[in-house]
Amino acid sequence: MLRALAVDDERPSLEELLYLLNADPRIGSAEGAGDATEALRRINRALESGPGGPEAIDVVFLDINMPGLDGLDLARLLTGFARPPLIVFVTAHEDFAVQAFDLKAVDYVLKPVRKERLAEAVRRVGELRGSAPRIPVSEPDPDQIPVELGGVTRFVAVDDITHVEAQGDYARLHTDRGSHLVRIPLSTLEDRWRARGFVRIHRRHLVALRHIGELRLDAGTVSVMVGSEELQVSRRHARELRDLLMRRT
Repeated sequence: MLRALAVDDERPSLEELLYLLNADPRIGSAEGAGDATEALRRINRALESGPGGPEAIDVVFLDINMPGLDGLDLARLLTGFARPPLIVFVTAHEDFAVQAFDLKAVDYVLKPVRKERLAEAVRRVGELRGSAPRIPVSEPDPDQIPVELGGVTRFVAVDDITHVEAQGDYARLHTDRGSHLVRIPLSTLEDRWRARGFVRIHRRHLVALRHIGELRLDAGTVSVMVGSEELQVSRRHARELRDLLMRRT
């Protein structure tokens, strides 16, 4: 059973999060803190108590935008401890995802929090703590990829994705209608979508061959045009890319 601490300066959001946590059978106890300073005092007591002690905390569900010490500041402080609790960020802001995972966050949940999405975060924490049963998950649709925006899950057709950009532990999926951030490493998408015509052109970019409009050579540098965007091709990937494009032609 996981012991959780929820941290949010907005009382209604904190109460809603605590309600959802307490409704999850994998959560043994959940308590709240109204700001990062209060949370830090509570975490210090937990660390003094030890992993098996009565004050122990396994995971902190942490808001980011708070007055004074914010959630990212608190997470940075916790990285200095020998055995800190796991961190799940719960926020209305998508923009801090890369920083959050640089701080080794387990998950990044967007507000308004949905029960199913929070349950997935609890599952990840439980697997890391070795305390939660594995729940079978249905196989994803290979033609679509789920993305989250404002607490709503949408499904993007893989064929609509022009290219993918690495952003830490995240990947940004680009389409003609916009972009979406997903928590999947670029290397995983490279393996998964190789048979669908995606090719690595740079350590930061994966491109759908069918969406390449031009291959440009200029003074020894190689780039491709994907829609109106020009992407650099690294030297190590240039020959493979040219061969693939020639075979398609």
